[in-house]
Amino acid sequence: MKNALITGIAGQDGSYLAELLLEKGYKVYGIMRRKAVVDYGNVEHIKDKIHFIYADMTDMVSLINAMRISDADEVYNLAAQSFVATSWEQPIATAQIDALGVTNMLEAIRIVKPSCRFYQASTSEMYGMAQAVPQCETTPFYPRSPYGVAKLYGHWITKNYRESYGIYACSGILFNHESERRGKEFVTRKITDAAARIKLGVLECVELGNLDSRRDWGHSKDYVYAMWLMLQQDHAEDYCVATNETRSVRDFVEMAFSKAGIEVEWSGSGVDETGTDKATGKVVVKVNKDFFRPAEVDLLIGNPEKAERELGWKRSISFEEMVEGMVKNDLELVGKEIAYNNL
Repeated sequence: MKNALITGIAGQDGSYLAELLLEKGYKVYGIMRRKAVVDYGNVEHIKDKIHFIYADMTDMVSLINAMRISDADEVYNLAAQSFVATSWEQPIATAQIDALGVTNMLEAIRIVKPSCRFYQASTSEMYGMAQAVPQCETTPFYPRSPYGVAKLYGHWITKNYRESYGIYACSGILFNHESERRGKEFVTRKITDAAARIKLGVLECVELGNLDSRRDWGHSKDYVYAMWLMLQQDHAEDYCVATNETRSVRDFVEMAFSKAGIEVEWSGSGVDETGTDKATGKVVVKVNKDFFRPAEVDLLIGNPEKAERELGWKRSISFEEMVEGMVKNDLELVGKEIAYNNL
């Protein structure tokens, strides 16, 4: 039995990864920050199978303690301030968690158990103003947000510890990946939740930012499998995990609303753009310039050829299946919410 330590275990990726590792017979430890009210998030349903340790990415002493308690053979660092918009509002906190936090975790491993294998959750946001299309492991980075900059530090310090100390440390440059477990502050879940609420008559319209931003969207469940594969190789390498397909936010809106039974017709342009329900003529989508980023990332699309060739990884859930699952889940959740409020 291997021991695995997951930071950010209550998040979308952490929960799917915990399920995967438990299925494979791992003893799973998860780091939690101490709060007044305990919140297990997305691992509520498997909390009795996980060994929780109170620690914080900004406190190296607590991470050293977590390594000693878990005796981890594998560490998956998924903890982050992961909302890009918030990184402009809290740039220092983002840097402390997403950049220095990685160094703290690597130091804890180096001090306690240097044989432990380490996975760092890097991100396609490091490419920012893309210098090549599609992006791959050798594409130059050009981050366009405090989040992307902090993640780039985490990516390079991981490589540095691999080359300086011989630690098995690798980064997965994961492009956008979603699921019904995604937080509602993210645009994809905001869209599917809004589609469900509009369909069920409890919301009239949703306001969004740049509809023309294009992203490479996959499913979180597929991507955590790639994380695990990266730590099972003979040598540590960095890999892009993506679908090599790109779609706009507008495409995501159209797919989500279609799965909810709403056909959207677009009119206007730029910040004046609206989307109307063809069946009723009601405006269901508006563009709000307040949701535009200070520095936009217009296009991200990844080439997963190295991961497919060396890891044997292939995505199994299509874009349409992913969106359909998210909408179906939100229709169920909103339906239960309405029923509860009507009691």
